[in-house]
Amino acid sequence: MHNVEKLRKEIDKIDDEILNLLNKRSNIVLEIAHVKRNENAKFYSPERERQILERLTDLNQGPFPNETLKVIYREILSASLSLEEPLKVACLGPLATFTHLAALRHFGSSAQFMPVESIKDVFDVVETAKADFGVVPIENSNEGVISYTLDMFIDSELRVSAEVMLEITHNLLSLSGDKSKIKKVYSFSPATAQCRRWIQQNLAGIPIVEATSTARAAERASADPEAAAIASDLAAEIYNLQFIEKNIEDSRQNYTRFLVISKEFPQQSGHDKTSIMFTLKNKPGSLYKTLEPFKKADINLTKIESRPSKRKAWEYIFFADMEGHIENKKLRKAIDAVKDNCLFLKILGSYPYGGL
Repeated sequence: MHNVEKLRKEIDKIDDEILNLLNKRSNIVLEIAHVKRNENAKFYSPERERQILERLTDLNQGPFPNETLKVIYREILSASLSLEEPLKVACLGPLATFTHLAALRHFGSSAQFMPVESIKDVFDVVETAKADFGVVPIENSNEGVISYTLDMFIDSELRVSAEVMLEITHNLLSLSGDKSKIKKVYSFSPATAQCRRWIQQNLAGIPIVEATSTARAAERASADPEAAAIASDLAAEIYNLQFIEKNIEDSRQNYTRFLVISKEFPQQSGHDKTSIMFTLKNKPGSLYKTLEPFKKADINLTKIESRPSKRKAWEYIFFADMEGHIENKKLRKAIDAVKDNCLFLKILGSYPYGGL
C-alpha cells in the first residue's frame, strides 16, 4: 500500500504540472487573441487544429492511446478558442441529435450550440450570421447521400470548411425500458432505414411515427409511457430514457459524414480535399471530357454522384470530391479546364480530410 501512495503522489505532482502548463498555454492563447483582434484576423483555423493534432499523434509513443489524446486535445482547443471568441455553431436539433454529436466531436463542448429545426435552418442561420458555423449530414455509409443537403448548396453561398466522420449506433429507448409496454415508436426516417431489418424482426405490427430528428423522437417518447424512440446514447441521458435494446442498427459498419459549413475558406493544411458541383452541356462524351483533366493532372476523385437538378427535365447536377486544395496550382488548372465543358460549376470548398 505504501508503494501505491507513493505512486499516487507522483501522479498528483504530474497533474499539478499539467494544470500549470494548461494555464500557461491559455495565457499565450489570450495574447494571440489580442493580436488577431488588432489585425482583424479570423479566430478559428481548422487547418491549424489539424496540424496540432497530427503533430501530437505522430509524436506520441504511448502507452497513452492516440484516440483518447485527440479527444482531450479537442477539448483543450475548444476551451482555448472560447477564451479568444466563443464560436456559435448551428446544428439539427434538439440537442442529442447525431448532428449535435458531430458538432461536439469537431468543435468541443466549449462551443455555443444552436439547435434548429431543419437542415435549411442550419444554412439560414449561418448565412444571416446568427451562427459562425453549421453542421449538416451529407451521406451515410449504408443509405447513401442526403439529397436535401446537396440541394441546399445549389443556391447557397456558404462554403464547406471541414468534415466530420461519426460512427452511428442506434438504440431503442423508452421511459420504462419495458418492450411489452410499447405501442408505437418515434423515429427519424434515416434512423428507421438504418434499422429496417431489426425493426421488421422485433417490432412487427408496432407503428413507426415519423419525427424530425432522433433527438426529437427521444423527446416525444419521454412524454409518452407507451412510446419508444430510436435514438443515441446521449439522447437517453438527456431525456431520462431507459435502454430496451442497444445497437439495433442493421450494419455494424454504420458511419455518417457531416459537413461543417461557413463563410470561411480554410487555408491548406497539407491533407485536404476539395468539393465541387457542376452541370454538363448536353453533348456526347461531355462527362468523359469533364473528367479527363483530372486524370491528366493525376488528381484522385474520391467521390462523384449525380442527381436531378429539379429545374429542367433530364438535367443532372454532379457532385464530386477530390484530393487536394484549390490553392494547389495543378488542381486549380484542372478545374479551370473542366469549366469549358460545364453549363455551371461551383467550388463548394477545400478543407482538411475528416478523421482527426
